[in-house]
Amino acid sequence: MEKRKAFNKSEDFWALLIGGILLIASLAVYLSIIPNGTEEKIAYNNGIVHAESSAPFKTIPFINAKEELSSIKLSKQPVGTFLKKLTSKPNTWTNDISRAFFSYKFSYTLEETEVNNAFLVAQAAERAAREKGFADPAFNSHAEEMILKWQAAKHELQKQKDKLKGGGSFSWGHLGILFVLLALLFGFGVKWMGERYSGFLKGFVFVFLLAFISLVLAGQKDLKALGIEYAVWAIVLGMLMSNTIGTPKWITPALKTEFYIKTGLIIMGAEVLFNKILAIGLPGMFVAWIVTPVVLISTFWFGQKILKISSKSLNITISADMSVCGVSAAVATAAASKATREELTVAIGLSMVFTAIMMIVMPLFIKFMGMPEVLGGAWIGGTIDSSGAVVAAGAALGDKAMYVAATIKMIQNVLIGFVAFGVAVYFATKVDKESGNKVGIGEIWKRFPKFILGFVGASLLFTGVYTWLGSDLAYSVIDQGVLSGFSKNLRTWLFCLAFASIGLSTDFRQLSQHFTGGRPLLLYICGQTLNILLTLTMAYIMFYKVFPEVTANF
Repeated sequence: MEKRKAFNKSEDFWALLIGGILLIASLAVYLSIIPNGTEEKIAYNNGIVHAESSAPFKTIPFINAKEELSSIKLSKQPVGTFLKKLTSKPNTWTNDISRAFFSYKFSYTLEETEVNNAFLVAQAAERAAREKGFADPAFNSHAEEMILKWQAAKHELQKQKDKLKGGGSFSWGHLGILFVLLALLFGFGVKWMGERYSGFLKGFVFVFLLAFISLVLAGQKDLKALGIEYAVWAIVLGMLMSNTIGTPKWITPALKTEFYIKTGLIIMGAEVLFNKILAIGLPGMFVAWIVTPVVLISTFWFGQKILKISSKSLNITISADMSVCGVSAAVATAAASKATREELTVAIGLSMVFTAIMMIVMPLFIKFMGMPEVLGGAWIGGTIDSSGAVVAAGAALGDKAMYVAATIKMIQNVLIGFVAFGVAVYFATKVDKESGNKVGIGEIWKRFPKFILGFVGASLLFTGVYTWLGSDLAYSVIDQGVLSGFSKNLRTWLFCLAFASIGLSTDFRQLSQHFTGGRPLLLYICGQTLNILLTLTMAYIMFYKVFPEVTANF
């Protein structure tokens, strides 16, 4: 009988522990640094917003109050700045790679007279409309037009300033601290699981370096615009080494692909906030929660019955990767179905290639067809695999599309746990069940990827805190604190370590057997085609036929 490893000596346990500690500690830090008077400032500006909401257009006080509310960011506090720098990625760069590592300050003089004049004209027009009690449509229309011109001039000036800004938040000193922190946390987990810490540390230095180089290359603006993200660089660089000179044995103890990515997924759970999911209403839930399971099951059936893919674990991993949310779902499903590392690599590789293509092609096609922003955003959110690519593609259409796309992708992410559980049950009771044996709940629990509980727990915890704090204060503490100031970048680092590990441990000769007859590629193409068609149909029906009032509020 196979000896069962104690749970506290498993990667799932240590991923739960490390991810939980990092999230709870960062949340506690940000809650403790809320400046005095923050709630009063929020209440004051909300009062202005409420008072000005009765006007027939967005007035200057309304706009200024909204900007004041959005400027309350705890990541700008001293401790928040430290945490942001601690997890910061290399800066973006275009031609000079040194700008990835150092901040440059430019001296520049931009003409602000146009903005100031536009403001004075807008202020005078609004005053005239206000004196009429906002009852004269002509005065209201003129005021709204002048305010929009002022906003456009202000945004254009800000864009010019942003282009001249040098560097970013990257710091060599903070990078060193991050390396030490991760080496200690993961090293302690590895040692507890029975491996040598010194062996892990030696290899981790190289894996971390490769992840860092991948993030530097991913910061190149032109390549980034083409959808070539850090995951591609990390896997390709790792594969170049493993398939040429070979990966040295001293690096192998640090190739903890599942350990890194499971911890990253738990941290990602903090980004899945149920109150934001509910804000988009039933249309988004129908798009994500009806289409996704249909596509997943249909694609798996197609792979087994039509394409005759021999490995069911490869089939289900590709199906989940394509239909749910890319890498995150692939890892959870691979763990539940006991897929091999090579099968997981195939699924992730297909996902990255098509994500890069779709994030460029879909916005262009949507614009060419003249699709409404909301419909385009819903379509993007339900079909493109990577969350980062979804935001980028949505932003290419506009703010509305970006919000809808990101929210629908977030709703899809919720399905990770349900899919993992369903796959664990199916494979335990149907695929891997030995003839004549009964499968109990214990076997299902053994197969179920426990780190998913951390993902769900983080989501519930941060949703509860968000509700407790109220939307405005929570925006400062969570959106502009824990998430943007710490956890999102940390998750990126962990995923990059995992992708580097995948590349370094992948042999093309082992991968080639999974591409026999091109079946995995054909499976992905057919499944994604079905996904694209069903998502567009469901998005149109839900957002424009069944719930048009929700769409009208965007």
